Amino acid sequence: MSDPTDRLRLVQWLSPAFPIGAFAYSQGLEYAISSGDVQNAQDLAHWITAILRHGSGRADALLLAAARAPSADLAALSDLALALAPSAERVTEMMEQGRAFASTISAITGQHHPARPYAVAVGAATAALKLPTAEVLTLWLHGLTAQLTSAATRFVPLGQTEAQSVLAALAPRITDLAAEYASLPLSALSSTTPRADLAAMRHETMPVRIFRT
Repeated sequence: MSDPTDRLRLVQWLSPAFPIGAFAYSQGLEYAISSGDVQNAQDLAHWITAILRHGSGRADALLLAAARAPSADLAALSDLALALAPSAERVTEMMEQGRAFASTISAITGQHHPARPYAVAVGAATAALKLPTAEVLTLWLHGLTAQLTSAATRFVPLGQTEAQSVLAALAPRITDLAAEYASLPLSALSSTTPRADLAAMRHETMPVRIFRT
């Protein structure tokens, strides 16, 4: 049975208002926009869908799900997350957000949570919540989608209504993928988005940047 109070805790922890600095990261989307790969709402929807289905969204969701398991080897999962990172900026994003998340969670729960890659940190922190993994992954993937949509809103730029329409249209895909990823073993872990990975690598060389990744 799900616990309504735990659900509120989860909403708080994965809210854009939670102080991890998610607004500062674009996962290479800034480069994709500046190079012309993402020029409008339709391009953005395709880009985010690929991230969720084949890229960092899928990989992080499977790592998070594995970290919620009672016998999870969190150190090994952290090493795996870092080993799969396609760029230095991706490592920075995972670790800086994970460190900020762990610090705040430790302060508000009174339980020590060491710094880990963000997905692993969230999985470890939510393991005690009486909520199904599919629900946790739904909010996790929605948070990633909202983060990328927010970046595009500012940099494409997109109008607020147009951006929110993209986010709303992706809702069914998010819930379907969350349910799928919750049922997959860690051996299904993969990431196959070379265009997004190259954008993340090339972002490091941009002379002017407004996002950290």
